[in-house]
Amino acid sequence: MGKHSGRWWVRQGSPVWSCAMAVMVAVAWAPGAASQAEGELEGPAADASSVPHRLTQEELRQQRAEEWRAGGRVPTQADTEATPSAPVVAAPAPQPASAAPSQAPEQGTPAQLEDIRFRGEGVEQQVVVDLTRHASYRLEALTPGRWILDLPGVIIPESLVRTLDVASFGGLVERIHSYRNDGTVRIAIDARPDARVVARDVGDRIVIDVSGAGPADGAEGEAAESVSEPPRVGMSAETVIIQSPDSRAAPQVATLDLDDQGQERRIRYTGRRIQDLDVRELDIRDFLRFLAEAAGVNIVIDNDVTGMVTLRLRDVPWDEALDVVLRANALAMVRRGHVIRVAKQETLDAELQALLERRESLYVPPPLETRLIPVSYATASELSPRAEELLSDRGSASIDARTNVIIVTDEREVVAQVEELIRSLDTQTPQVLIEARIVEATSTYARHIGIQWGGDFLSSSATGNPTGLTWPSSIGLAGGATDQQTPLMGLSSLRGAQTNPNFAVNLPATVGTGAGGALGLTLGSVGNNANLNIRLSALEDTGSLRIISSPRILTLDNREAHIEQGTLIPYSQISAQGVQTAFQEAKLNLTVTPHVTADGGVLMKLKLTRDEPDFAQTGARGDPTILKREAETELLIMDGHTAVIGGIYTRNTGLNYNQIPLLGDIPVLGWLFKARRDTDRRTELLIFITPRIMNRAESIGL
Repeated sequence: MGKHSGRWWVRQGSPVWSCAMAVMVAVAWAPGAASQAEGELEGPAADASSVPHRLTQEELRQQRAEEWRAGGRVPTQADTEATPSAPVVAAPAPQPASAAPSQAPEQGTPAQLEDIRFRGEGVEQQVVVDLTRHASYRLEALTPGRWILDLPGVIIPESLVRTLDVASFGGLVERIHSYRNDGTVRIAIDARPDARVVARDVGDRIVIDVSGAGPADGAEGEAAESVSEPPRVGMSAETVIIQSPDSRAAPQVATLDLDDQGQERRIRYTGRRIQDLDVRELDIRDFLRFLAEAAGVNIVIDNDVTGMVTLRLRDVPWDEALDVVLRANALAMVRRGHVIRVAKQETLDAELQALLERRESLYVPPPLETRLIPVSYATASELSPRAEELLSDRGSASIDARTNVIIVTDEREVVAQVEELIRSLDTQTPQVLIEARIVEATSTYARHIGIQWGGDFLSSSATGNPTGLTWPSSIGLAGGATDQQTPLMGLSSLRGAQTNPNFAVNLPATVGTGAGGALGLTLGSVGNNANLNIRLSALEDTGSLRIISSPRILTLDNREAHIEQGTLIPYSQISAQGVQTAFQEAKLNLTVTPHVTADGGVLMKLKLTRDEPDFAQTGARGDPTILKREAETELLIMDGHTAVIGGIYTRNTGLNYNQIPLLGDIPVLGWLFKARRDTDRRTELLIFITPRIMNRAESIGL
């Protein structure tokens, strides 16, 4: 121990240094006793030549108990007995850096804290303390960057005992702590060391202005000097402040343990935060003792743990600091109950390996069991690979193809698992009935209106009406249109009529036996000199046709099924060997592959074709053409539901006029020179599919 520049210093590693470290940790841990301890260690009012007071162990125990009570924790026997073996030297403490004037509180009901708010950004920020009524306060600088606002006699609700982290705003203020301290509400403000903090009254609230760096007063400069004075050459400078959001709560210790594979479990750090820690060339055993004392935990250090620690930490949990130091020195820790053991990594690895080897040497494997597992719906060869995946290193599985049985040999638990797996997989294969319905509807309409008319006229001496000329002495006029199916006499049935065809307009409708009708009119003279024949014919045809084809087939899940029906149509084929007869298939065909889903649906891949001969349209040699209809698709339908997978709709309409040029275009009279034909043909094709799972309950259990 020595004296330098009017201040006391203690050599690192000495008993007095250890005791001083304990006092510093206790003072920094209890916010209520921080200002008191600071006043005892350094004070500008004290004379540099004054004799320091030596504390006895009893006085140190009492001081420790008062500090714990100030922090809100009841001291235990371990706390009161954990006193250093050497006395501690305490120097007089300086006065606070700055203090706001204290005002007398009003009489009556004590003031209550309503809210603590933070506002502002950059270098101009404010902390607003709302009260139910005016109350006295005291603002002082505990350390550079730590300001304390004490509100004696004020009540703080449980909801306001908290820590506000405002560092993300990027200003001067980092955190705001509010808690109880021996009947006083204390608000601690962590700000940058160069910040200026001023408190003022605004009615029933206290506004604390935090501004940027400015000229410091004498008290602030003295406080900064007493804290940040550099140590002598060869000594280690150490500033330790451990922060607790709620000093009444017990410290939270992270659970540090190793899993069964010897790997460290990574969890988030929840220990109390160390606000500022600066250590240089400190023995690691002393550092671990310091953490155990500061965090209130039990740490056991192996004898072979050695090394030095040099670090600088700010605002980190103590358990994170411990983890970093151990990793840097190739050390590890393991927790057993309430004790944390620190040892070398290889030591713990060797102990774990020895423990595993001992467990393995003491392990007595259970007896093996052989069981015959019959397979009902599948084959043993299909399920055997699934069973082998569950077997242990001692197990085996084989099959008997004749009886379709799987023979399993393994431990009882493994055999039970294999049997349960086989029972789950050995279920009935779903059977699906696929019903297709092809519906074809055809409607036709045709109307034909035609006309035929003609006649003849003869002027001659034979008929008694000569022309009276030498040439021509006779004149004959008759229609000249004819065809192979009309008699040459046309419509005239009178005797003596001209033998040449007498149709002037021959546009009849297609009438005949069982089709249409006709009406004829004949006009003639007494001498049969002039005849006029008219014939009207009309035809109207209406028809409808409906064809239903319904193929059905039953198949297993994921198995393709095929069914067809049709005819073979012969046709002539000419080749080098001569005329040969070949056959063309015209058939109805259904090909489908179903798959049953877990929710009772059926996924199908199907192809449906329907071919038929068309004898109305033939080839050059009279062979009929083939009408082809085909649908191929994949779809999903629920069990028992019907879906239309496709359809084709066609409509052919026609309007034809047969007429004599120019004359057929005359309004009204033009119908004597033209015929009309109307046609309308409609065809519709629909395909329906309905799947049904025949063994639904046994196969999928729904």
